[in-house]
Amino acid sequence: MGARTELLIAGGGTGGVAAALAAARNGRRVIVLEETAWIGGQFTSQGVPPDEHGWIEEFGCTRSYRHLREGIRDYYRRYYPLREEYRAQPRLNPGNGWVSPLCHEPRVSLAVMEAMLAPYVASGQVEIWYQATVTSLDVAADRVRAAGVHRQGREQVVEADFFLDATELGDLLPLANCEHESGSPSRPDNNQAFSWCFAMEHFPGEDHRISKPASFDYWRDYIPRLTPAWPGPLLSWTVPHPRTMEPLQYRFEPHREAPRAFSGLWSYRRLRDQSLHREGTFRSDICLVNWPLIDYLDGDLLTAKAEDRTRHLAAARQMSLCVFYWLQQQHPGLRLAPRVLGTEDGFALAPYIRESRRIRALRTIREEDVSAEHRTGATLAEPYADSVGIGYYRIDLHPSTGGDNYVDVPALPFRIPLGALIPVRLKNLLPAAKNIGTTHVTNGCYRLHPVEWNIGEAAALLAHWCLATRQSPHAAAGQPAAFQEFLREEGLELAWPEDLLLEEGDAHRHAH
Repeated sequence: MGARTELLIAGGGTGGVAAALAAARNGRRVIVLEETAWIGGQFTSQGVPPDEHGWIEEFGCTRSYRHLREGIRDYYRRYYPLREEYRAQPRLNPGNGWVSPLCHEPRVSLAVMEAMLAPYVASGQVEIWYQATVTSLDVAADRVRAAGVHRQGREQVVEADFFLDATELGDLLPLANCEHESGSPSRPDNNQAFSWCFAMEHFPGEDHRISKPASFDYWRDYIPRLTPAWPGPLLSWTVPHPRTMEPLQYRFEPHREAPRAFSGLWSYRRLRDQSLHREGTFRSDICLVNWPLIDYLDGDLLTAKAEDRTRHLAAARQMSLCVFYWLQQQHPGLRLAPRVLGTEDGFALAPYIRESRRIRALRTIREEDVSAEHRTGATLAEPYADSVGIGYYRIDLHPSTGGDNYVDVPALPFRIPLGALIPVRLKNLLPAAKNIGTTHVTNGCYRLHPVEWNIGEAAALLAHWCLATRQSPHAAAGQPAAFQEFLREEGLELAWPEDLLLEEGDAHRHAH
């Protein structure tokens, strides 16, 4: 059984959805392969509210990403019983979390993404295959000709003109024998920790404590072996400050934290603030746990064999369950929130992945291109002439499986170079997520929601452009001006304002 399409997008995450929308609105036929039951990736199946920069309400993202953000707010105004004073807020933050101006429930961004794709799905122009993964690729003369796909227990072959890798781990790269890297130089298994997020509610005076998990004693006594040293057991409110490595004390007070930056972990990535709704609508806020306490460091997914990868995923999920059990000993009223993340047990459908395999690209984004420490006196990062988008985030690496503690240093508002999206050799395989030509270090600022969306959108538009003009991606990279004009028409911002002033307190609300 076989199928034929113009673009095959492996991975229906943040970059994959953006890619599908961009290709479809330009008339291309698309098949999206999504491993889970939800599209949306970081936004949805992984459960992580968007990490964004301080200018996001005015500029600094693509037009379609702005439509997504507006759609999320409109969904709440239309369907949720908000108090009128909150419904009228133009910058409504549904979860009232302090990590982002748009904390919200993953089901809402899922509904908005599905609505954005709905006309194309209804017409048959876009097909979304769930529980589907690429198992093999047919490559000849530096071109991918077809993919072997495992879909809900069946095997089939899909031919396409372009293949976009929007998977969380860059799964197509080894299958295509595409030149790629992982980890840090000379240490391919040294990748950032991944995390299995979960959502919880709190009911004061009630007791929802679960039975002690089998692996709890292991995680209770676990001390990460990192350099610089972790200050003590991972299951503790004392952690290293990501920027100074000095001990930092976390606060966690369900329902009692003020909605301001650094007020505590209950409100940090809060998905729902019950106080924004009419009295009696909800009994509790919903708190999303994506904290250092659930960073899994006992194994690397990128270099592990299949059986070891399965073991690490299961262990990470159990680790998160142990963290929840530990929290309940201090707050018995905590309960895992069912269905919030697409599951009955309150855990995300998929792990939150911070680092992927990376293509060896025509251009590699280097630390000295984006780091404020390397660009003394500058307010903007390297002004790549072949820009296909912009973004901003600190160079933020969580502890790694190779024993490195946090790397968290200032970056400058940056551009996304077209050359970083083009493999050195293959002609019709493009990265569409966190798998572009970064280094282990610069991945730390190119991995977040709006940047991944921009990458996926630019990759799909490049595939469309090449089909329309009968050029190769390599030819487009050699003379990018015409392609860049097309990107501007499509609503992609390619440069930051030259007079942009970087003020840490206003421009970057991120905290660990």
